[in-house]
This record gives sequence, structure tokens and C-alpha cells, in this order.
Amino acid sequence: MRKLALAFCLSSLMTAALIGCTDDSASSAAVIATESSQADSNSSSSTKSSPSSSATEGKSSVSSTSSSSQQTETPPSSSAKEISSSSSAEDSPQSSNEAATIGSSDDGKCTSCDSFTAADPELTEKGGKGSVTTYGSVTAKETSLGGACNYGQTNIQYYAAIHVNVSPGDELGPWNGGSACGGCVHVKARTPDGWKEVTVRITDRCPDANCGVDLGGAPASDIMGINVGRYSGEWEFVSCEGVEGVWGDSTSIWVKEGASEFWSIIHVRNPKDMVKSITIFGVDTHDVHELEMVVGTENFWTVPQSVLQTDNRYRVVVKYRTGDDDEWKIKGSDLAVPEANLYLYEHRE
Repeated sequence: MRKLALAFCLSSLMTAALIGCTDDSASSAAVIATESSQADSNSSSSTKSSPSSSATEGKSSVSSTSSSSQQTETPPSSSAKEISSSSSAEDSPQSSNEAATIGSSDDGKCTSCDSFTAADPELTEKGGKGSVTTYGSVTAKETSLGGACNYGQTNIQYYAAIHVNVSPGDELGPWNGGSACGGCVHVKARTPDGWKEVTVRITDRCPDANCGVDLGGAPASDIMGINVGRYSGEWEFVSCEGVEGVWGDSTSIWVKEGASEFWSIIHVRNPKDMVKSITIFGVDTHDVHELEMVVGTENFWTVPQSVLQTDNRYRVVVKYRTGDDDEWKIKGSDLAVPEANLYLYEHRE
């Protein structure tokens, strides 16, 4: 009887202990078991997916094409153009432009650099980013013929065209009816060796709907070598002062052919930067004329007849986007002489 009583007491104590276990303890045990199961599952999934990730990156490389070729891939978003900054982004499937970058830092290195996917250029605070192409010969490295800026034959070897549009036909690019003419742009592009940079003068407008900056032969050679094509790059507007290769001659006011005492339009050649305004101040008469850009004839400014038809003295003040103003001292009739090239250094007094 004593043994039966003792067994009964032990059984009762064990039952009480089991009843004393809380619901929280049971829940904790279940969570631990579930997390352990998920960790095992994730480890197995990661091991299986690694080879397919590498295969995706390999397939997404784009082939080399010329700058004039049209690509039919869907343009990537702006974020897709930037080099990935995390390992998770590198492991995910990529567009052709993403796959072209090497490494996780923005060192400018890429593969298949000459076949960047065509897309609308983007405006930034100081310039833009998008396609960098060429319309010059990287072997002959010709000098600029003036392009749409109407400079004529020049000795400028480092020149380029700038985009007219942001989206096709909107005319919201920096060209702005020729306002960008004469300004300089510092361009850098991604290459297999990393970023390469060059500074060029704007002498033309882009004919390509997806163009950002279209380089002449010499600057294109510096960046692209012999692998001519569409590169990924960015650019910033800068002053031309002190930059080699962008000067064709001394700064001058040039009078368009066909000028007379009844009609004349002018522009500035080899300016310090893009021209923001031209104002004519009368020295003898004290009259003031703010010139207006000619609509339809890019990079020219209209001179009033009242100035052309007199030998009175005038100050012609040119304001630039950056830098100090330039000032010519001339007779009004000087601006009525067809193809007159009025050098600044000859007309300062």
C-alpha cells in the first residue's frame, strides 16, 4: 500500500508540472522550429540559383554596333543606367546596360562599351547624361566646318554637337535654337579602362533622336579609340577659357554675307562661352539696343537699321554664360559690311 501511494503521488506531480507549462513556451518552441526549417530551405535555394544568375549576366551583354545603328531594345530606366552599388543588385537579372558595367563602384569600367542602348538623354543640374557618339573620323581627325552654328571652316579640332530634344520633338534640350553655340562641354564616358574625359566646343546640333553629345573625330578618338559606337556618358557645361583644341582663331564679331545698310545679322566666333546677350550702346548718341536672336537662322543676332546707317561710334558688349564680358568699340557702319570679321583685339579702343 505504501508503494502504491508513492507511485500515485509521483504521477500526480508529473501531471501538475505538465499543466504548469505556459502557452508562450510552446509558441517559442514552434517559432524556433519554423525558423530552422526556413534557414535550411533558403540555404538550399541559394545554392541552386547561383549558376543561373551568372548565366543571366552572360546573356545580357550587348554586341558592338556602329553609332549610326538603331537599337530596338526597350530603353532602361535612369536607375538602370547607374552602376549597381550592392551585391544583391549585381546578383539580380540585368538589362544590357547594367550588365555592361564591371564591379560595384562607379569607376566607369564596362564591357561592350560601344553598344550602349539608345535612350532619350537626361538633363542634370549642370549638363546631362546619356549617349556619347561621334560624327567625325577617328583616323583623319578633321577640324570643324562650323555645323549648324554657321561658323564656317575653322581650326577647331575639339568640337561636338549637342542634343536638341529630351523626348523626340520637344526641343527642350540645351541646343535651344543655337543658344548653346560656342559653349564648351566637358564630356566623360565609360570605357573598358574606366572613365575617359575630354572638353569640346559646341559647333553643331545632334541629328540623332537619341543623341546626347556627338563628338568630332579627335575627341572621339581620345575616348573610343578605334571602337566607334554609342557609349554611356555624362557631360557638364564649362567655360572655354584656357582649354586647348577648342579655339580656331581669336574672338571676333562676324557679319553674315549679304549684309547691307538695310539688313545685317552677326554672331561671335571663338567666344569664351555660350553667348547670353549682345547689347549695342551708342557713344555719340547714347541710344541702347538689345539685340534679338534670329528665328530660323541659328546663332545669329539682328542689328537695327539705325545702327547700320551711321558712322557713329558704338560699344558692342557681349555677355557670356560664364566669365567677364567682352566689349568692342566700332562704328555702326562696320556691322553693315558683308563677311566682316571684327577681331576683339583690334577693336578695344
